[in-house]
Amino acid sequence: MSKSLLIISRQAPWSGPGAREALDVVLAGGAFDLPIGLLFLDDGVFQLATGQDAKAIQQKDLSANLQALSLFGIDEVFACSKSLAERGLASPGSVQPLSSEQISQMFERYDQVMTF
Repeated sequence: MSKSLLIISRQAPWSGPGAREALDVVLAGGAFDLPIGLLFLDDGVFQLATGQDAKAIQQKDLSANLQALSLFGIDEVFACSKSLAERGLASPGSVQPLSSEQISQMFERYDQVMTF
């Protein structure tokens, strides 16, 4: 039986390689049918903002990776509601906002947690 894995993405999309690496791990796990959840926390919620221009800073656009999550069987995608509110962002329809209490409870559902 496969162990479940929760990936926590805490970095803004252009602040370093963490955001891209988190998505790569999630997509690779999904390709192997591992039970995976993805949580956007702190500045990681900036990955959910629409209308970002990656070309302006000569980076790869991560929005295509986010859109591919469901194609790889990744249906458990969450965002910290407090992090969203503090940054003036709304949660996209495919991302479930969670309170701090719900996030604490969620850790019990996964066998392993990785933070990027």
